[in-house]
Amino acid sequence: MTKRFFFTVAFSAAVMMIGSSHALAQTEEVKAVTDVLTREALAVERGDLTALDKLWANSEDVTVFESGHANYGWSDYRNTHLAPELKEFKNTKYAFADLKVKVDGKTAWATFKYTLAADMGTRKIESGGLGTAVLEKREGKWRIVHWHSSAPRRSPAAQPSPSPKG
Repeated sequence: MTKRFFFTVAFSAAVMMIGSSHALAQTEEVKAVTDVLTREALAVERGDLTALDKLWANSEDVTVFESGHANYGWSDYRNTHLAPELKEFKNTKYAFADLKVKVDGKTAWATFKYTLAADMGTRKIESGGLGTAVLEKREGKWRIVHWHSSAPRRSPAAQPSPSPKG
């Protein structure tokens, strides 16, 4: 066997080890992002704003779009939307399904389906829809910087048939 053959085999093995090392790192980052989103859902269920503060970027560049409404900045979303809503919710169940996470460097994004059920006074809320989250790795930790969720459109109420004119 020639030196060239051994060089080719050694080079191929090195490339495969680098590739598998990158895949392992990618898998670990995907797990870390998935963990942040799982903890986000649990914190919403518990109404735990302190835990949410640790999962979201606490900055003015956070954006949240929920069913046609926009919040700009973590404090806007936290204080004018999330805190009042969580205060009213009781017996909250919030979960993600079909979660797909992609990581590229210090940026990650996820798509998901969500379900939400809660008691709000005498009303029972049951909702679900689709969402996208964008996370950035800041100071070594994944933080949510953008959130977009939307619920399916509700069918309009049935309209009465017009009365025949006589």
